[in-house]
Amino acid sequence: MAEPSGLSTGFKQDVIRLWQSRSMNRTRREILTGALALGASHSLPLWAAPTLKEFPFTLGVASGEPAPDGIALWTRLAPKPFDAAAMPAANIAVRWQVAEDENFAKVVRKGQAVASPALAHSVHVEVAGLRPARWYWYRFSAGGHQSPTGRFRTSPAPGDMPERFRFAFASCQQWTQGFWTAYEHMAGEDLDLVIHLGDYIYEQGYRGQIRREGHEETFTLADYRNRHALYKTDPLLQNAHARFPWITTWDDHEVSNNYANDIQEKGQPRSEFLQRRAWAYQAFYEHMPLRRRSLPKGPDMALYRRLDFGRLIRLHMLDTRQHRSDQPCGDGLKKPCPDLRNPAQTLLGDAQQKWLDQSLHSSPAVWDLIGQQILVTLQDFDAGPDELFNMDSWSGYPLARQRLIDTLAARPRRNTVIITGDVHSSWVGQLHVEPREVKSPCVAAEFVGTSISSGGDGADTSERAAAVLSANPQIRYFNGRRGYVRCEVAPKSWRADYRLLDYVTKPGSPVTTRASFAVEPSRLVVEKA
Repeated sequence: MAEPSGLSTGFKQDVIRLWQSRSMNRTRREILTGALALGASHSLPLWAAPTLKEFPFTLGVASGEPAPDGIALWTRLAPKPFDAAAMPAANIAVRWQVAEDENFAKVVRKGQAVASPALAHSVHVEVAGLRPARWYWYRFSAGGHQSPTGRFRTSPAPGDMPERFRFAFASCQQWTQGFWTAYEHMAGEDLDLVIHLGDYIYEQGYRGQIRREGHEETFTLADYRNRHALYKTDPLLQNAHARFPWITTWDDHEVSNNYANDIQEKGQPRSEFLQRRAWAYQAFYEHMPLRRRSLPKGPDMALYRRLDFGRLIRLHMLDTRQHRSDQPCGDGLKKPCPDLRNPAQTLLGDAQQKWLDQSLHSSPAVWDLIGQQILVTLQDFDAGPDELFNMDSWSGYPLARQRLIDTLAARPRRNTVIITGDVHSSWVGQLHVEPREVKSPCVAAEFVGTSISSGGDGADTSERAAAVLSANPQIRYFNGRRGYVRCEVAPKSWRADYRLLDYVTKPGSPVTTRASFAVEPSRLVVEKA
């Protein structure tokens, strides 16, 4: 493997020992200096402002993590995205501006950030001092070049009750399996926010014949950086990032398929996999509009967090990969095994579970939105008397799932909606106190979004989906096409529109609303709209 680059603080002991056994060209001081290169121009000496011969903003711009008074802004200097030598091995000054108009006639915030080679010359700027619930425009400049312009909307003030809030959520965009026309349509929507629920990249090697990656499976920091850069070159994705602020999390493919904490699907040795995970987490941070609180520490990264949108919505964004136990009965579809109900099995880990309990209990919002990766509603794939579960989903961790249900059921207000990705298809479910008994109290509605491109064109229905629907009355809908879900939230209603495409194996598909569903607060039963 290539030598580690960038961050070393916080590595688990076995990874530290592995690193120490290797020859490292960087000093600890250089590594820590790179870790601090995140925004304040006085933090680091800057390389004398160079003139870059080629346009450096090839990967676009992005905003994320909106607050009532600010936002996180992102870009990365990459004149040649797959050639690290195209950028000087030094810190580069990057200027940024935020304005109240797209012509930048009224600039309200500006400053200078540092693009450090330790973080692939990425830039993360945290802007504060803005007004709530309004649109702003932003841009960067470096080396004699100016970036594309992006825009974002700050979140409502803490005490405000918006009349409505609109967002879309998406997941699973495998480059090789289709075109990202969904983002072209999403960019034309009237939205306040986009939420991405994971599988932003795929670590796997070349599969399919739609778009070639030209890479093998990703293992090193350079591999993961190049894979993120490849995905970021897509103009439709860039435009969607520039149009709206995004909130992002990961699922498995940002690191390795169906990994569980420090266990890799194919049995890669733990120390090597933790090093690989560290590189994957660093590359993820380098390419996402995240705040400094998510800066990785070796193979550890703080990604679960909450964001409030006035008194209307509290978003609890979860991480169901980094802290989970290994799949109890093996991976894939399996019958229950004795370990399925082992009380030691966890999906969130103790710290995240306690945080979620507290975050839900203290929520002032009309609606609690749980953003996470894997299907929560019980899904039995055996239409007969036996049981067959996807062991990578919440159905494979029934005690962890029951604890979530108990937490939601104990709340005086049960206005909880869960949004989910992962499964490359659209589902609508209801989370009941008694999972198979739809007459028991409903504690949450779940909207599962399909993929952007993973799985190719897909189909409206299938024999297996029909069998699952017949055996699981708590599941209300299925569609296997690609697209995204658009939600409109108001104090007395929640509407979810399934915006699906006819095809992704060639560009230009139209988008249609194939189904719409409504939820009322204090009731949570999903009805067709």
